[in-house]
Amino acid sequence: MVNLPALPHKYHTASIWLLYTAGLLPAAYGFWLGATGMLPGNPVKEFEHLLGIWALRFLIATLAITPIRDMFGVNWIRYRRALGLLAFWYVLMHFLTYMVLDQYLNFSAILVDIAKRPFITIGMAAFTMLIPLALTSNNWSIRRLGPRWGKLHRLVYVIAAAGALHFAMSVKVVGLEPWTYITLVALLLLWRPIRPHFNRWKRGSNGRPQFNRA
Repeated sequence: MVNLPALPHKYHTASIWLLYTAGLLPAAYGFWLGATGMLPGNPVKEFEHLLGIWALRFLIATLAITPIRDMFGVNWIRYRRALGLLAFWYVLMHFLTYMVLDQYLNFSAILVDIAKRPFITIGMAAFTMLIPLALTSNNWSIRRLGPRWGKLHRLVYVIAAAGALHFAMSVKVVGLEPWTYITLVALLLLWRPIRPHFNRWKRGSNGRPQFNRA
């Protein structure tokens, strides 16, 4: 069990907004590099790639919140919504960069890309699935949808898997970085069926109740 000092409740909201601010810095920095001609190679492609990578990182961080709490007792649940929304905004910026800066809103070319290039098809499907999750990431939707909210938001596992596959298929050589993301997503997917058994074992080991929220 990791004993980290608890953040006073009065700072919770400020810490979430700090996460949003820090989370958007890579996009702002990447845009500045591109605007000043400091991105190597094709700056549009580089910026598009940067946004996609950070989207995948935030998706993985979102999924990691529950396993970290289960295994180490570190409760960062309050940050999960912010991480998920950051993932959505990065996916949206990635998509808009492709649409506007790469394809110049040439919708016929975009539709051909989606139909004929599998990694773009997968990426577009992941983006489409992420939209309802972003729209329902609020307390009103949780109350309104009830148990259906949890079922809907389990799509994040499918989206993360699609994102990792999209990234791996988009590079010419699947090296260490794509395999790292694929492995992390695979481990997080495997945690879902393992989690109930782990928590039962943990309850039996220390006699303390465990968290049950997914």
